[in-house]
Amino acid sequence: MDRVEETNEWLKFSDMDLMTAKHLWETMQPQPLEIICYHCQQAAEKALKAFLVYNCITPPRTHDLNDLRNICRNNDDNFDEIIVSCMRLTDYSVQPRYPMGDEITDGDTVLALQDGEKINEFVKSKVNHPRP
Repeated sequence: MDRVEETNEWLKFSDMDLMTAKHLWETMQPQPLEIICYHCQQAAEKALKAFLVYNCITPPRTHDLNDLRNICRNNDDNFDEIIVSCMRLTDYSVQPRYPMGDEITDGDTVLALQDGEKINEFVKSKVNHPRP
């Protein structure tokens, strides 16, 4: 698989996580806020890893969006545009998957959906324009 195909696979999985999060938000009652936020974090993580693959960098095995964003930033200074979204979503990588974590509100979930979408679209805009 070449880097463009692999990039597209990462982005496909990112899209699926976002679609899952939106579907759960729109259709389930009660809404599983923790799972929705987790899928938003996963979408962002996979999008950032897609950018790394696109730039011939093997993605590290981490869920920390801040670390991934910093690596991406080494190739593109514009990644500072998503710093706040990465900071907000990073905690959803582990904490929501287990009982007794912090309580997540509807407002937190709306932000997570927006942040996941923002990061996904931001990365897509970067990989749809091949670098020289």
